[in-house]
Amino acid sequence: MRGDKDPILRFHGAAHGVTGSCYEIETLHSRILIDCGLFQGSKSERELNYGAFPFPPDAIDAVILTHAHIDHSGLLPKLVRQGFSGPIHTTRASVDLCSVMLPDSAHIQEMEVEHLNRRNAQRGRPPVEPIYSQLDAAACMTLFRALDYGEWTTIAEDLRARFWNAGHLLGSASVELEIDRDDAPLRIMFSGDIGPGHKLLQTDPEGPAGVDYLICESTYGDRDRPDVSPEKRRSQLGDIVRGAAEAGGALVIPSFAVERTQELLVDLYLLMQAGEVPPAPVFVDSPLATRASAIFERHANEIEQGDVLRQALNSKELRFTETVEQSKAINRLSGFFVVIAASGMCDAGRIRHHLKANLWRRNATVMMAGYQAQGSLGRILLDGAQRVRIQGEEVEVKARISLFDLYSGHADASELVAWLKARTPVKQQVFLTHGEEAGLGGLRGRLSGLIPDDKIIIPKLDDSFQLTPGRSLPVEVNEPRRLKPEKIARLDWHNDLSKLLLDVNEAVSVAADERSRAAVIRRMRRALDTGDSSI
Repeated sequence: MRGDKDPILRFHGAAHGVTGSCYEIETLHSRILIDCGLFQGSKSERELNYGAFPFPPDAIDAVILTHAHIDHSGLLPKLVRQGFSGPIHTTRASVDLCSVMLPDSAHIQEMEVEHLNRRNAQRGRPPVEPIYSQLDAAACMTLFRALDYGEWTTIAEDLRARFWNAGHLLGSASVELEIDRDDAPLRIMFSGDIGPGHKLLQTDPEGPAGVDYLICESTYGDRDRPDVSPEKRRSQLGDIVRGAAEAGGALVIPSFAVERTQELLVDLYLLMQAGEVPPAPVFVDSPLATRASAIFERHANEIEQGDVLRQALNSKELRFTETVEQSKAINRLSGFFVVIAASGMCDAGRIRHHLKANLWRRNATVMMAGYQAQGSLGRILLDGAQRVRIQGEEVEVKARISLFDLYSGHADASELVAWLKARTPVKQQVFLTHGEEAGLGGLRGRLSGLIPDDKIIIPKLDDSFQLTPGRSLPVEVNEPRRLKPEKIARLDWHNDLSKLLLDVNEAVSVAADERSRAAVIRRMRRALDTGDSSI
């Protein structure tokens, strides 16, 4: 138990980046986490998932989970594996989604580690272990406790919480905390991920006003999306689908398995029903998306357009695949078809198999359907890479690559400002998180006139603040930061190495003859032997 009466707020993730969401509140009598998410993006960031937590897991009394997305929930099984045994509070729909998402995350890790260890054995390298197993995910699920929106719940001796619908995902919530003090309780609001207007399947986000401290996401803080109605969004999707059909190849959609996939299925179903695009097989090649779709169907009465979702999930064009053999068989098809597979940022799962099979085809189309973090394969493709490495193999990019971000689960800059305005007055300070540099700086600028600049804080990874009744006070970080701030949401050494290998292969392949190729290799060898980068 701490001796200081003012709570400490620590930022263990989603600080100057958009993944690994994890915030810690330590009060006089308790320590709780808001989220415990997986880091994604560059290899340097993903390595944080394997390192030690910046706190003792067995010292955490409870977790409050804003929603089921893996960048918010994905390290919960590891937390349990390393000693946490308290309750995990979230909404009922989030419990249902986590019951399929966390075991799926464990399965993906186990499979990828199995493949990696086969390569490591061939290279004489030691084996590695997954971050957690499916058994850890199962043990984690026994700790979940379902809460309703709008009801105050005692989380610890001196701390209460209530959920507000965040409009981001089935079951998503913003979290309001009350922490006991000698006079009035200290009120803290965590936005979680805020949904946009015109969000298919979800209502507009809600929340209270007049809190002391507000922690707000900033994913799209630097940009405004077009004010697009559902009908116009479908029309623009129809343009891409028709273009893919005319090219006569596959339309490959890397998509987050939960909600983004279901939104796409609704719009594809409506377009085909109206005859606006040619009918074609639509493959959902993700066991997780298959199970998540069943959960969405079960909760259809709680979401907007639930009846249309049921029709889409039972349409004759839709094919759910389960086995690896079924997945591989998809790419033996010819002509136009649609395949939707996870992960949404192309960093894991079956989508990498489909990209490897289709990126080199001129008649293929790849449509990114959401945000692509810096360092992810999805961002590299959007940035115009002509060649990429997938699962250790070089693939030339000839397919058409596009971003169709009108399904984003995140509010854009104007919507974030409107949501923040509805929360005012914020008595003390606003912390901006869950954004890259452009998003954080963009939102800070847009808040000018609404929130004084000296009341806006942009914390770095592992920063800590004492939340006094007047304002927050930085707390000295006595241990080395797990990752330097300038390394977050950036291309890292692994991205540079992959590009170097691609460039070397390109230089050798375009050399005029064997003698020229040998000269290129000799220059590279001298550079490696001497360490002279100018050679």
